[in-house]
Amino acid sequence: MKLFNFLSKPQDGSVLGLDIGTTSIKMVEIGKKGQTPELVNYGILETKGSVSRTNTALQTSGLKLFEKEAGEFLKALIDRMQPRTRNAIASLPLFSAFTTVLSLPAMGQTDLQKAVAFQARQVIPSPLAEVALDWSKVGEYKDAKGFTYFQVLLISVPNTEIRKYQGICAAAGLNLQSLEVESISLTRMLVGSDPTPTFIVDIGNRSTGIIVATEGSIKFTAQTDFSGSSLTQALASSLNINSLRAEELKKERGVLGTGPNYELSTIMLPFLDAIISEVKRTDFTYHSQFTGAPKIERAILTGGGANLLGIQKYFEAQLGIPVVKAAPLLKFRYPALLEPLVPELNPSLANSLGLTLR
Repeated sequence: MKLFNFLSKPQDGSVLGLDIGTTSIKMVEIGKKGQTPELVNYGILETKGSVSRTNTALQTSGLKLFEKEAGEFLKALIDRMQPRTRNAIASLPLFSAFTTVLSLPAMGQTDLQKAVAFQARQVIPSPLAEVALDWSKVGEYKDAKGFTYFQVLLISVPNTEIRKYQGICAAAGLNLQSLEVESISLTRMLVGSDPTPTFIVDIGNRSTGIIVATEGSIKFTAQTDFSGSSLTQALASSLNINSLRAEELKKERGVLGTGPNYELSTIMLPFLDAIISEVKRTDFTYHSQFTGAPKIERAILTGGGANLLGIQKYFEAQLGIPVVKAAPLLKFRYPALLEPLVPELNPSLANSLGLTLR
């Protein structure tokens, strides 16, 4: 699925993958040598104030993108990176999109397109003139009477959000070539054509996105506000320390749960449990809508929260399936001097790297 193709243009040479998160901006510059893409430059700019002041962010899950702040940070990042290209592909966060699965009687492509447009008017909470739409058939089933139905994943994004991204990029001197919802770029990067039924759990600072992907495509998505900052604020409140120190402790100790780290684990685990509960709820809802769908066989953790020490082992124990941390840089060439940083960069850059593989 390729969203918002009205923005797409031919891409030559290197390209920038731009990920504007709730409290950070991540950008990669990808070139190509032969058939293998190459990471030639990257930058991560975090708004440290967001750790100590929870109302400080570049955007919120209420569909509010702060153009001025995001533009200033993006300009600063570009000044530091000095990329060789200004051609960019950007992602829209999952919470910026309205997604739903439609069940429609089996029909030809032309009639299906008309049926999706009609149903979209019924379910999308905004006039169709105010949103960009895309859809993809993600499954089919037969009812008790033997009639076949198609399952269609419908995605819409407000035009106002798209215009904001266009304005931010233009002000920073970037040529925005295309936009897509981050669930698509993450699925492309972390699942690709692998048919294994997979959870992608994207743990950001202010929200966590959950994607169900099977047979190499998105089947279902969900989102929760329990996230990395939830763990930080829990530590700060329980230990009566400032949020900056709590963030440091979280990164240093993780949820290993032994010795001096045991108390920290007991403080943070309830919030990890909330994320895991949302994953399980997503699993239940998905299989309720996609009756007969295969069991999810693995989970991939991505986003900055995936770097929490001990998180893979804990998720694996609670979900009962193999859990791995995202490793997108396995598909890229990169300078040898980056090798020590790769384990930490992998989940943080997964989305921006996935954008460049379009």
